[in-house]
Amino acid sequence: MHGRSCLTAGVGENERGRFADFATVLHTGAAGPIMKAIFYEEHGSTDVLQYDEFDDPEPAPDEVVVEMRAGGLNHLDVWTRRGMPSPEELPHIPGSDGAGVVSEIGERVTRFEPGDRVVVDPGLYCGECEFCRKGEQSLCVDYKMIGEHVRGVHSELAAVPEANLLPLPDDVEFVTAAAAPLVYQTSWRMLVTRAEIDQSDTVLVHGASGGVGHACVQIAANEGCEVWATASSEEKLEYARECGADHLVNYEDEDFVSAIKEGTDGRGVDVVVDHIGEATWDGSISAAARGGRIVTCGATSGVTPKTNIPKVFWKQLDILGSTMGTPGEMDEVMAKVFDGTFEPYVRDVLPMSEITRAHEMLENREGFGSVVVVPDSVYDPEQYA
Repeated sequence: MHGRSCLTAGVGENERGRFADFATVLHTGAAGPIMKAIFYEEHGSTDVLQYDEFDDPEPAPDEVVVEMRAGGLNHLDVWTRRGMPSPEELPHIPGSDGAGVVSEIGERVTRFEPGDRVVVDPGLYCGECEFCRKGEQSLCVDYKMIGEHVRGVHSELAAVPEANLLPLPDDVEFVTAAAAPLVYQTSWRMLVTRAEIDQSDTVLVHGASGGVGHACVQIAANEGCEVWATASSEEKLEYARECGADHLVNYEDEDFVSAIKEGTDGRGVDVVVDHIGEATWDGSISAAARGGRIVTCGATSGVTPKTNIPKVFWKQLDILGSTMGTPGEMDEVMAKVFDGTFEPYVRDVLPMSEITRAHEMLENREGFGSVVVVPDSVYDPEQYA
């Protein structure tokens, strides 16, 4: 499912910073075509999800209307649906990740033309604050995300800022591209930029069956690290092995701290990737070697774990937060997705009308890898059987 061409984005930093016009103008009259979209009018369970007619978007001067061919789901879609955080307006179209074909461009757009294949970079930033000027756009004081704070791309059509689109090589499938941007740029920044891994490191990846987890396993393995992976079943662990994990721990059957201590002669690991939170936090601190690094981008099991502070200072641990990635990091890691170095695992491809089932798969931790939805108008069951 992966391609063999490298990315050449060529986007200026100032251009990528402009997002003020992303409040998409919608058709309000009855004339013209009406697309279908996934949306909800209130927060809640999967019962609030709808797939129905929605006003077509009109591009602002620096926006591109994209015919979406595939949209990748993330746990962020679940949290946003529940109202944590709440998007800026309802009804809300979710979806941070997607890929498709340009159908219309705004008057100031210069990099794309109708018919171009593109993939969405979901991060929005001001381009003017001290962090943006330093090239640290994911630290922007007004950082936002497509699909979280503003309307997303899980629809037949989406208006996206030109600066948030990357060219998609012809030999890379839409489903592959749609499954990659959020989790791979997040994982790349966590491990390469923040934790600064190298081939001498041992790395523990919690939740290796999820989007971030399996991307982290691939990235750490590609950097030459010795990789430990945890998951809840032998089937998921076997997929983690295929991604490059050297040591596997089924956390339903054994304590991961004990397994790591035994496997490292009591030393522990140099780097822990913990996006789980309360359920694993104390164990992550225990599993880290002296002078180790714990890097986190989320807390799916709870956000207020207890921290054994003496362990942190006695072992001289670095605890590193990380959010998304910069445009340069996005370009760098997506080039490796496009050339086949990294391969997003897709557990299922569903029509958008089955969005309830897609959310349930994420909430119930079913399968390994990402879930992707495709507009019903272009969904071919035989293609994804």
